[in-house]
Amino acid sequence: MSLTNQAAPQIAKVLIEALPYIQRFSGKTLVIKYGGNAMIDEDLKNSFARDVVLMKAVGINPIIVHGGGPQIGQLLERVGKESQFIGGMRVTDSDTMDMVEMVLGGQVNKSIVTLINHHAGRAVGLTGKDGGMIKAEKLHFSPDDPAVNVSEVIDLGHVGKVKSIDTSVVDMLVNSDFIPVIAPIGVDDSGRSYNINADLVAGKLAEVLQAEKLILLTNTAGLLDKEGQLLTGLDAKQVNKLIEDGVIYGGMLPKINCALDAVKSGVSSAHIIDGRVQHAALLEIFTDEGVGTLIRGGIAH
Repeated sequence: MSLTNQAAPQIAKVLIEALPYIQRFSGKTLVIKYGGNAMIDEDLKNSFARDVVLMKAVGINPIIVHGGGPQIGQLLERVGKESQFIGGMRVTDSDTMDMVEMVLGGQVNKSIVTLINHHAGRAVGLTGKDGGMIKAEKLHFSPDDPAVNVSEVIDLGHVGKVKSIDTSVVDMLVNSDFIPVIAPIGVDDSGRSYNINADLVAGKLAEVLQAEKLILLTNTAGLLDKEGQLLTGLDAKQVNKLIEDGVIYGGMLPKINCALDAVKSGVSSAHIIDGRVQHAALLEIFTDEGVGTLIRGGIAH
């Protein structure tokens, strides 16, 4: 079936618009945090997998870090274990950690790998424990932590933060034309496993790799002002002012801080994009308008 006279110019325009972005980002690394609706809805899952395969095909090196909170919650519910959250973090005892590893490192990770490979990509699944990639340390909440309102130090169990990242395994896979898909599980010096927030892992990985972009998929349109309008093209100073003014608060704060840390540490730009939009990652990277909030680093874009 041939293109109509109306459709052909529009398709050609899209392809031409993408060209300078493809040329600019070929050979560069993008770290993508994959989660939310994009990881549950079948159409969105397939569009994301195709996006990643296309990026790799045009010479970009995508690295995926995924979450899996809803899937963990479903398994805990099936076995009759109640989920408890403090400050947005799941309290994780030893039994829960076993299930987290089973869901994140097994079920969720391998389903993403399978989907990318189904769309003619070459994905390999990892956790942060593979090759000693993510060295973790225990995360505590304390009364002086502005993110939570607690009166005493809270022990969350097997909830961790990133102490260091060794990118040897990731580098080897990228250089062999594979797409790494990483579950955010780390291990401490004594071999104890920790569940780590996927946004934090993606941000730290982008920093260590000095990635071109950090992309965080969310279930919102991006960062909105007080009138509900999308904000984009921001620098660190503008973002800090929005935090001071109370425009950025609640669940968006950790994502924004993660993005800020990344651009302050040498990542060229961070993007908080709407994972509910089909092909959101491609639209953000390869079009002039994008579909989310862009935060600029030290390098102009």
